[in-house]
Amino acid sequence: MPKGSPELTNARREEIIAACETLYETMGFKEVTIKEIARYTSFSRPAIYNYFETKEEIFLAILQKEYLLWVRKLDQVIESREEMTREEIAEALAGTLTSQPQILKILSMNHFDLEANSREEVLAEFKKAYGATLDAVDRMLIRFCPEMTEKDRQAFLYSFFPFIYGIYPYTVVTEKQRRAMEEAGIPYVYQTPYELTLRCAKKLLE
Repeated sequence: MPKGSPELTNARREEIIAACETLYETMGFKEVTIKEIARYTSFSRPAIYNYFETKEEIFLAILQKEYLLWVRKLDQVIESREEMTREEIAEALAGTLTSQPQILKILSMNHFDLEANSREEVLAEFKKAYGATLDAVDRMLIRFCPEMTEKDRQAFLYSFFPFIYGIYPYTVVTEKQRRAMEEAGIPYVYQTPYELTLRCAKKLLE
């Protein structure tokens, strides 16, 4: 571990994460390298390895941050409402999730490799954030859909969360992909992330 106060360590980690996020806005996962990330920070490439052993750990840290932000947004919805219909719950889930395009973009990658190439302690911290997100959605269902059994809620959670892994590639399409779909003769209907998420959440809550 690097020497210094916890505050300094966290600040440097955040600088690395922010640099990676900036690069990922215009580059693909394969193009984003530790070397490129270092160019956007105040320290060298070898110094980055004091905080993250792999590129995958940095991306997992971004996803962890995104999950915790989503939890805060869900908590705000829960605390601000006395009651919600199932349609309003679906709208809240779609609205809060799709206001964070970064989470959808990262989830569309090979998530198995992200986790496989991260240390166990890093993965455990990430799983806490993931678990907090599951818990926030579950709390919303418990409060506003008291008629749902635990089995019903589990069925929703473990259908909705796997679904969100595929939102990004179905809704963010390049011109090259559009032309390929046309040439293949596939009558694909393009939807926004919000539209697709809302439709799925409403269907699962019926």
